[in-house]
Amino acid sequence: MVQVMGKFAKYKGFTLIEVMLAMAVFAIAAVALLGGADNNFRNLSHLETKVMAGWVASNQLVNTRLASNWPPKNKKKGKVELAGREWFWQQKIVKTTDSNMRSVVMEVRLDEKSEHPITSYTTYVSKDKS
Repeated sequence: MVQVMGKFAKYKGFTLIEVMLAMAVFAIAAVALLGGADNNFRNLSHLETKVMAGWVASNQLVNTRLASNWPPKNKKKGKVELAGREWFWQQKIVKTTDSNMRSVVMEVRLDEKSEHPITSYTTYVSKDKS
């Protein structure tokens, strides 16, 4: 703060450089806050997509487990709607060392042609011995 003393009055105030420096500091802080908020929004959106894909995979694994045919059908595909989106799932059956058991891998994607699934769940089903 500069004090100007003259014959007529005493003036106190900020210089132009001080005002510009204060504005620069506030602008940098605002940019940092907006960047953090944007990052949080992106993470939240990604997390929501992963959770929804997990629900789709879990539901399809339950359907596979409840099916009465043995072994489960391999390379089965389908689509379901959840939360206003279309989800594409693919089931893969893998043989295990136990002939009475199969591994079921359920992959879920938002785009049917995507190479990489959003999520992939695995479970095991066994032959009913009744």
